[in-house]
Amino acid sequence: MTRDEKNRKSKIVNRNSHNMHTETVHITPYRTLAWVLITLLTLTFITITVTWIDLSAITVLVAMLIASVKAYIVLTYFMHLKFESSLFRALVIMVLAIYALVIIGTFVDYLLR
Repeated sequence: MTRDEKNRKSKIVNRNSHNMHTETVHITPYRTLAWVLITLLTLTFITITVTWIDLSAITVLVAMLIASVKAYIVLTYFMHLKFESSLFRALVIMVLAIYALVIIGTFVDYLLR
């Protein structure tokens, strides 16, 4: 390996190590993760229970609302969205708005059949 190659590699390592020092680490306590697990399992149980009850067209709506709440919990705690910048949050909100429009369009189609 020549001297220039060694210098290039050390510059790359130095740049990467500098970037790693600017990142912050978010450690979620086990207690919080346990509450998230219990909440997700409870919401899953509620979703299954709702499908057994005949609510006609509203059954799917309730199941999708519960699924949306579960997605919010996963985004917030497991993907650490609450620690991200407001620009990243805005982008996620826009994606969720598009998701909501698709779901609303689906329900409008379903109800008008």
